[in-house]
Amino acid sequence: MRARSRPARGALQGWAVITPDYALAPALAAGSAPVAGLPLCDVRLQLDARFPWLILIPRVAGARELEDLTPADRARLMDEIVLVGQAVRAIGEALGRPVAKLNVGALGNITPQLHVHVVGRRPDDAAWPGPVWGAAGAVDYEPSARRIAIAAARLIGS
Repeated sequence: MRARSRPARGALQGWAVITPDYALAPALAAGSAPVAGLPLCDVRLQLDARFPWLILIPRVAGARELEDLTPADRARLMDEIVLVGQAVRAIGEALGRPVAKLNVGALGNITPQLHVHVVGRRPDDAAWPGPVWGAAGAVDYEPSARRIAIAAARLIGS
């Protein structure tokens, strides 16, 4: 059973779940930066400044598929996806590129650890209308833009 701390309602900061066997996949760690912890998921910023993009990673050891979560955790994941969608929109606003459409996906073909992408899209973005996966040329954030993106995401619900 996971121990949960009591969070401030809706905030993307300060929540922690203790799962001793959970470990973040190296590929997810390498391509993203930490943002916050929610009751179920770690939230990370995808290091591609072309898109406001957050990733949720459930802190459930060995989870590869949605079916590996309990029904309660699947419901919690949906709530966290909606909250993170708000954070993605806040990132777009903070960076002067408002989000027109949210894309949500749990692929896992390359990195099998269960994770959910929440990506803000615009008709003028680098991959529109196609998927962001495989759109060549990821562009890392400038340090100041990364700080702005993370700060904007953390303000949701606080």
